[in-house]
Amino acid sequence: MSDLLDNKEEAQKAVVEWLSKKAKTKSKFYIKDFYKIFPDDKPRMIKKVVNKMVEDGILEFWSSGSTTMYGLKGGGIQHSSEGEN
Repeated sequence: MSDLLDNKEEAQKAVVEWLSKKAKTKSKFYIKDFYKIFPDDKPRMIKKVVNKMVEDGILEFWSSGSTTMYGLKGGGIQHSSEGEN
């Protein structure tokens, strides 16, 4: 089993810290951007961690239909303008 899944809390903490640092310039990221956080882990394991964080309400995803991006829940301009007509 991957170290990433063994240390789920540490992995989640690393993702939140990385996203918080990047929040000054971007609020949404492609799944491949998360691969930089865990260069020694396989993409499938990283995606499992990110998707679990979405399930837990830590992250949210945004999809245009052809593109899916992830960010901290409640962050970004997109989030604040949703629901407006």
